Amino acid sequence: MEKFLLRPQIYYGSNAIDHLKQLKGKKAFIVTDEFMIKLGFVDKITKPLDDAGIEYSVFSEVEADPSRETVLKGLNSIITGKPDILIALGGGSPIDAAKAIMFFCIKTKEKLIESEYIKKPWFVAIPTTSGTGSEVTSYSVITDKKTHEKIPLTEDIMIPDVAILDYELTKTLPPSVTAETGMDVLTHAIEAYVSKKASDYTDIYAEKSIEIVFNYLLKAYEIGGDLEARAKMHNASCMAGIAFSNSSLGITHSLAHTIGGNFNLSHGKSNALLLPYIIRFNAGLNHNNLIDNETAEKFRALATRLGLPAANQMEGVLSISEGVKLLNKSMKLPTTLKEAGIDKQSFDKLLPQMAETAYHDICTAGNPISVSIEQFKTILMEAYE
Repeated sequence: MEKFLLRPQIYYGSNAIDHLKQLKGKKAFIVTDEFMIKLGFVDKITKPLDDAGIEYSVFSEVEADPSRETVLKGLNSIITGKPDILIALGGGSPIDAAKAIMFFCIKTKEKLIESEYIKKPWFVAIPTTSGTGSEVTSYSVITDKKTHEKIPLTEDIMIPDVAILDYELTKTLPPSVTAETGMDVLTHAIEAYVSKKASDYTDIYAEKSIEIVFNYLLKAYEIGGDLEARAKMHNASCMAGIAFSNSSLGITHSLAHTIGGNFNLSHGKSNALLLPYIIRFNAGLNHNNLIDNETAEKFRALATRLGLPAANQMEGVLSISEGVKLLNKSMKLPTTLKEAGIDKQSFDKLLPQMAETAYHDICTAGNPISVSIEQFKTILMEAYE
């Protein structure tokens, strides 16, 4: 028996943020970062809270790739404040941090959420980038700053109760962030599409998300004020999140986690440059020979859907792989780890460790084919040059 979970409630479109006026509660705890305060985005959500008569406190210490220490600070704040509403505002980092706070609330020995000390707050996620899809998933990634290890967490309790997709919050994103987060969307959707756990239900969301990215990402990158492109990408990010939350991700993410942790390369940039190599590997393309398999056929079908050359499996796989590379080049994203500025000596030294870390990553289990540690090394070496 399989499961397909549809959560949370989704409010989308221009001024969707006004839904905050309808929240029921007395006290809200806002998890965000300093950048959201500087941009005035926090003021945009505190005003409707004021209108609704809801008190609030702001925890703005979340950094890029939130650490365990930051999550624990937020955990202590939420235990002390006992809010009945938790609001995450920002890109993937604040939303992941808020979700991790929820996770540790229920995993501590005291079982704080279930006890008399604090009840589970109503969880609202407001993404300000179109990338992670974290507002609709049960996943969160935090970083151990001492070991540089990225730690993926998964628990249904971390899925927000409400997601607010207000594309007005994304129109000032700089082109570089639009590019990186947009390629994160594409990676989520493609990995969900070929995942071992993919189904008719997840394919609906994954296919539509991929189609939107190919049609609108470059428009959003080149013309930041194109509100149609912004709205489409915000929807695509959410759709990809629904897809992979119900199927799984794969080794593009496994490798991106370890590369990002060791070389401080952003998650979106890591996914973008790795994805073409993983598409080829998963399709069985090796030394210009293609193994006839289910994954290769799915890529052929996807290429056909996108109007790309796909007379046979080989052509379909190459169309998708090269299409991804072309998007990267068009948005000035690196297509190799060397181009991303990673030092060869440091790379060679960490290669065995990175391969092993990726092998044990939670995302590896969802990859359409099994991968050995030696194969991880080969993929990394290919992606370097």
